[in-house]
Amino acid sequence: MILKPAFLDRVHHWDESLLLRVSATVLRRSVLVTAAQWQSRTADGWGYLLVPAMLICFDYPAANQFVALLLPALGAERLVYWLTKNSFRRRRPANIVPDYRSHITPADEFSFPSGHTSAAFLFATAVVLVFGSLGLGLYIWAALVALSRVVLGVHFPTDTLMGALIGSSMALLAFEFGLPLWS
Repeated sequence: MILKPAFLDRVHHWDESLLLRVSATVLRRSVLVTAAQWQSRTADGWGYLLVPAMLICFDYPAANQFVALLLPALGAERLVYWLTKNSFRRRRPANIVPDYRSHITPADEFSFPSGHTSAAFLFATAVVLVFGSLGLGLYIWAALVALSRVVLGVHFPTDTLMGALIGSSMALLAFEFGLPLWS
């Protein structure tokens, strides 16, 4: 199935409209920008290696299985994220929405998909797969990471939706087809 330009135009219009509504809400509440900046920083990447290292150091049950799932899943996710971002090359909101400014300066030029969101959903899914319902609250954290990226104006909503799909999928695929530690 080939996506027709009219469909993509409608998706982009919806994306831009929702982004501008979020932006209008944020402008009335500057505390939301500060909260979004903090939330976004929690997904900058250092925690994805720090948490497993701490689990291993403290000999937490299933820590080795978590690392065996997380590392290949993160590797695959970063590859899929990079290939998707550099294939679609969708410009960030501040670069294509007239008179729009982001609240932060993004690390790269393209917005689709959201790498912060992708990694956050991968991490949440990996925790749930290994540790069970103990990690369900991490999906709230991951969703707030996605929202923060829209609030900060560096992603359109569909960028974060695709990020969530990529991250969760990579964790599920790594779990399903990964090392035989699950038997």
